[in-house]
Amino acid sequence: MLSPVAQPAAPARNRVPPGLNRVPNVTVDFWLIKLMAVTMGETAADYLAVNLGLGLTVTSLIMTGILVVALILQFAHKRYVPWAYWLAVVLISVVGTLITDNLVDNFGVRLETTTIAFSIALAATFAVWYASERTLSIHTIFTTRREIFYWLAILFTFSLGTAAGDLVAEKFDMGYLTTGLLFGGVIALIAFAYYVFKLNGILAFWLAYILTRPLGASFGDLLSQPVEYGGLGFGTTLTSIIFLACIAALVLYMTLKKDVDETDEILLQSE
Repeated sequence: MLSPVAQPAAPARNRVPPGLNRVPNVTVDFWLIKLMAVTMGETAADYLAVNLGLGLTVTSLIMTGILVVALILQFAHKRYVPWAYWLAVVLISVVGTLITDNLVDNFGVRLETTTIAFSIALAATFAVWYASERTLSIHTIFTTRREIFYWLAILFTFSLGTAAGDLVAEKFDMGYLTTGLLFGGVIALIAFAYYVFKLNGILAFWLAYILTRPLGASFGDLLSQPVEYGGLGFGTTLTSIIFLACIAALVLYMTLKKDVDETDEILLQSE
């Protein structure tokens, strides 16, 4: 899952013009920042809705508006720009969490129902995406239509991950730590199947991407929730600040690394 599997020459429609793929390569730092983004998505949503007293409805409206602006910026670049991409990921993580929380807390939808519903919505997104583009690879996101499918899938992975994580941790009463270890173990099995048994790279990526959401959310709740509710009591404010700082540092690193790589590529082409 850390690098694409060797594949035969891709059809012309799936050949990405150099430098125009709009999402990052799947590397170790990709998974690190993604895990931190989903963790912060959980704690930031709780901070805004509960600690600031905005409530789920107002928080959802505000964060959805900010997300729309971030996605407009992301689409406008038409290439991968680390700060724009990861800003959109963090915000869509928050909004995905809020969608599930609204359905459960405001509308009384059961966690079992939301988990099944978002699973179906994600599967339908993948089906339409594949029918339209004949690929689900994130290494070929170089058109607006493919990017729309990509971000829609990302939104549903976050909402599904929130529902599944809450279902296991709260409804099944397994607790935040056990839930995090459970989902972490499943991700480890997927990685093992990918490297040892050559599980399809695209399938392995999307399975791991979905499961990092409940993994991150579980550890976010473990750190932020009060001790009497099974957490460590650090609070949503401190937890969110810590992960935001880590995300900012990683984005800066990615930006500098990308600039160096592009400079090296230009120099090689000029020789």
